[in-house]
Amino acid sequence: MSDLDQLLNTRGQSAAFGAYVTAACFDPANGQPCFALGDGTLRLGAGGDFTTVTAHQGAVLSLCPHPLGGFLSGGDDGRLMRTIGGEAAEIQKFGSKWVEQVASFAGKTSYLAAAVGKAVHLFTGAGEKLRELAHPSTVTGIVFDAKGKRLAASHYNGASLWFTASASAPKVLEWKGSHTGIALHPNGEALVTTMQENALHGWTLPEGKHMRMSGYPAKAESLGFTKSGRWLATAGAESVVLWPFFGGGPMGKAPKELGMGDGIVKRVACHPEHEVVAAGFDTGMVLIIDVNREQVVPICGPGRGVVSALAWNATGTHLAIGTETGFVALVTFARN
Repeated sequence: MSDLDQLLNTRGQSAAFGAYVTAACFDPANGQPCFALGDGTLRLGAGGDFTTVTAHQGAVLSLCPHPLGGFLSGGDDGRLMRTIGGEAAEIQKFGSKWVEQVASFAGKTSYLAAAVGKAVHLFTGAGEKLRELAHPSTVTGIVFDAKGKRLAASHYNGASLWFTASASAPKVLEWKGSHTGIALHPNGEALVTTMQENALHGWTLPEGKHMRMSGYPAKAESLGFTKSGRWLATAGAESVVLWPFFGGGPMGKAPKELGMGDGIVKRVACHPEHEVVAAGFDTGMVLIIDVNREQVVPICGPGRGVVSALAWNATGTHLAIGTETGFVALVTFARN
């Protein structure tokens, strides 16, 4: 491969699983990486090797860290599962409905959430059902805020913001159209959704003032705020589009565009500690971008399939990469 693979070759390990990688994350308890696949398996990394756990009968549609250790996953078999110690256990079965979105929060009070059709099912970290949150249409994205006090969900014609500890009605943020994914500002100052058209829509919180971010050549399938909340990093263009959430932005301010690649950015992942963003392209290329210094470092070059999963571990020392063809890689940035 090319010089673009230097970091992958010197600091990475890779494998080929032969099935679409739908998601990746790390175990909060021990840092073990996990890749979710379209064949229903989870592949757990340890010391350069991977073990296979059959978590679902069908595709694994969603994956996130379980706050008490291990992994939370949802599948097109209608099951919400926890995998820990190489064993998968069912939390709940939702009949034939797909579990398309999962989210978790780790804290003094831990939460799990699963989006199934128009409902979000909220659980304690121990897996006890708290309540069912009803929405007007299919839920396309869910996320907890930084303190676990609120849960946000995207759906047709807007988003809903719920309190986790109360059964009160949600704050509904309306904007016509199909909202396909969601992100919350780390300080709770804004909520932003990806749209079916090539645009984002946002609301200031708590006022609910509208923010429209458009001009993308493709759908922005992935987005996330940097650690400080100063920048919203998004996919959907030939480079990472970074909207400024400071100095009165993003309205009236042009976004910063960094990391020009050889195709369209499909996935972004913001570093947990620094103003750094990983970007995965539809060609298979992966770049790391230091936003403040405007420096770009290639991790791997094109040719391994569309990047479909990208995730940092909790301390930002390891990056997990997965593609639609089943290629996976783990790259370490830890000082030797």
